[in-house]
Amino acid sequence: SFCSFTGWQKASLYPDWRKEFFQAVNVILDPATAHAALVLSEGNKCVTCGEESQDLPKDPQRLNSLPCVLGHSVFTSGRWYWEVNVRDSGAWDLGICRSNVMRQGKICVKPENGFWAIRSYKNEYWVLTSPEMQLSLKEHPTRVCIFLDYEGGCISFYNMTDKSHIYTFSQGPFNVSLRPFFRLWLGYSKSLTICPVPNA
Repeated sequence: SFCSFTGWQKASLYPDWRKEFFQAVNVILDPATAHAALVLSEGNKCVTCGEESQDLPKDPQRLNSLPCVLGHSVFTSGRWYWEVNVRDSGAWDLGICRSNVMRQGKICVKPENGFWAIRSYKNEYWVLTSPEMQLSLKEHPTRVCIFLDYEGGCISFYNMTDKSHIYTFSQGPFNVSLRPFFRLWLGYSKSLTICPVPNA
C-alpha cells in the first residue's frame, strides 16, 4: 500500500517517483463554495483574501463560517495528486474534505468533521488531527503536493521544496465523495495558487 512508509519512501526522490502511480488532476476552485471574504482569480486557480466581504448570492454550497473554498474536482475512486504554491500565503490550511461537509455554523477542521488537512500559521506547521499535532519541518515549503489514494484510504502531504514527507492520514476506506479543500486566514494570509498540471 502507498500508506506504509519505509525509509527509502521518505527519501528525496520519492514524491517524484510516486507521481508515476498517481494521476495529476487539474484542480480548479469552485466559486459557488467560496467564502465571501475570498477573491478567486486567474481562471479560478488562485485564491486571495479580499479587503472586505463581497455581497455574494446566497448559495447552499457556500462555506460561510471559515474563509474556505473547495475545488471543483470530486473523487470517488482512484489515485490523484495536485500541487499548491504556498510561497506567498502567510497562513493556510490545505487538504481534502468530504463533499457534504457542513457549510454553515461553527466548523472545526478535523477528520471527525470530514476534513483531512495540514496548517501553516505564523511559521509553525500543524496536522489537524484531534488534538492538533505540531510538525517539525526542516524547510519551509513553497509548494505542497497532496496525494490521495482513495481505495487505500490515505492522504499524504509532501514538501516539494526539499521533497520531504510532511504527514500521511491513513484512515481506511472513505466510502464518500471527496473534494480538494483550501482555507486562508483573514489578516494573515495573502494567496494560494494551484500549480499547473505537468504535461503528460
